[in-house]
Amino acid sequence: MKDFNSYTPEESAKRSGEAGAQSGGEDIASLASRLTAAFAGKGEGDILRAIYEEAEKSRRAGTLSDADLDNFYNALAPMLDGVKRKKLAFVIGRLKKM
Repeated sequence: MKDFNSYTPEESAKRSGEAGAQSGGEDIASLASRLTAAFAGKGEGDILRAIYEEAEKSRRAGTLSDADLDNFYNALAPMLDGVKRKKLAFVIGRLKKM
């Protein structure tokens, strides 16, 4: 994955399958590292906008459930400070209302 827009569930499943044989799936540190590299040099607004746009497409297509959104939040929230965690929670809440 070069950036958020190039993410595909198939790619993630393939990686999880490869890692799953050793560790039970991709760990959060690995995911965070890949996301950090993908968004290097981009501002917080750009990152939130990319997350929202991609999630909105998936919600409209019916491929992103509330449980998926909760899992995404739960994976990233521990890595964020209070203000950023609240912003992410706000975005997740908006997506759930779609």
